[in-house]
Amino acid sequence: MPEHKTAHSFDSISDKRSRILILGTMPSVQSRKVGFYYSHPQNRFWLVLAECLDQPIPETIENKTLLLLNNSIALWDVLASCEISGSDDSSIRSPVYNDIEALASSNPIEKILCNGKKAYNLYCNGFSLSLPVMCMPSTSPANAAWSMERLVDTWRTELR
Repeated sequence: MPEHKTAHSFDSISDKRSRILILGTMPSVQSRKVGFYYSHPQNRFWLVLAECLDQPIPETIENKTLLLLNNSIALWDVLASCEISGSDDSSIRSPVYNDIEALASSNPIEKILCNGKKAYNLYCNGFSLSLPVMCMPSTSPANAAWSMERLVDTWRTELR
C-alpha cells in the first residue's frame, strides 16, 4: 500500500478584477517543491493558458501570476490539505476544503473552471455556490488522451 503524506495547497491568486476562478485539486510533488502552481515541466497548464490568451508562455512565478491577474483569472485548489500518495489525485484521503465561498464572494467571480474530473468532483461534493461550474479537461501529463490542440480549443472557449 502506498504511503500517504499530508499535502497543503498554496494561497489563492486573485484580485478585485478576477472573473474566472480556476480550481485544481492539490499541488503535485514537483509544484510543492517549487512552491507554485503547475510547476511540473510536463503539465500543460501554463502553455494552454498562454495560447488561449494569446500571450507569451510565462517562465517565472511573477509572470505566471501577472498572466492570471491581467486576464481576470483567479487560481486556487479545491483542497487546503489532504493525505495523498505522491501526486496521485485518486489517492486523496481526508480532504480539508479551502474557503472557496469566501474567495468567490470577495471577488467578482462569474464562473468556476475545474481543471480535471477530480477537482470537479471534489468541488461538487464540498460546495453548492450559485455560480456556473465546468469540468475542464485536465492539463496534467496523465491526461495524454487530450492533445494540446484539443485542450486549447476547449479551454479557450471558457477563458474568453
